Amino acid sequence: MSLPLNTFADVHDATAQARFNMIEQQIRPWNVLDERVLEALADVRREDFVPPAYQGLAFADVEIPLSLPVDEAERLGQVMLAPRVDARMLQELSILPTDRVLEIGAGSGYMAALLAHQAEQVVSLELVPELVEVARENLRSAGVRNADVRQADAACDPIPDGPFDVVVLSGSVAEVPAKLLALLRDGGRLGAIVGLEPMMRATIVRRVGERFETSQPWDAIVPRLRHFAEPSAFRF
Repeated sequence: MSLPLNTFADVHDATAQARFNMIEQQIRPWNVLDERVLEALADVRREDFVPPAYQGLAFADVEIPLSLPVDEAERLGQVMLAPRVDARMLQELSILPTDRVLEIGAGSGYMAALLAHQAEQVVSLELVPELVEVARENLRSAGVRNADVRQADAACDPIPDGPFDVVVLSGSVAEVPAKLLALLRDGGRLGAIVGLEPMMRATIVRRVGERFETSQPWDAIVPRLRHFAEPSAFRF
């Protein structure tokens, strides 16, 4: 049975209102005030990147699992990060229209879409083959043409096409990988959530010639990216 046209309009209006509420009630209060970032959040349809089983959580301030079972997805870092974390990281990196961006951890493709909204080109690496296909299809369906999702283990595999203006890690690491810093061109920025539970911090590294300047402007705890180095356990 088909739905009346006004029903489709009501659904569209409700979704638009939910997206607006996400921006006004979650994003702005977390000191995300950059109009270009807010515009990206309004234009990129987050619900199109959320698994069908979790559509009701598309605009919630939570991490959304991208595979089942849920606890396994969280353990393996196969989640969409909370929207305020993506938004704040996007603001910190000050993406320019001429920037070439490398993302580690494509997931569903949502962050790649936000990055592509602001940058010239995005290369997003994903470890899990199934998620590579999900991210590619989501970006294709959303009409994003300047983001390329590739299957690779960023911790181990060579990363082609550098240098980059921006590198962003969509997941946490114990420390900033030197391998990724080496991919930054002069003036380039890297953004990652760094540390060990219960204390992780957003870490922004800017390359200035042969120096790297670091700031840690806010705290967040997010799932680990796999295969990056962990500190050795203390032993007597």
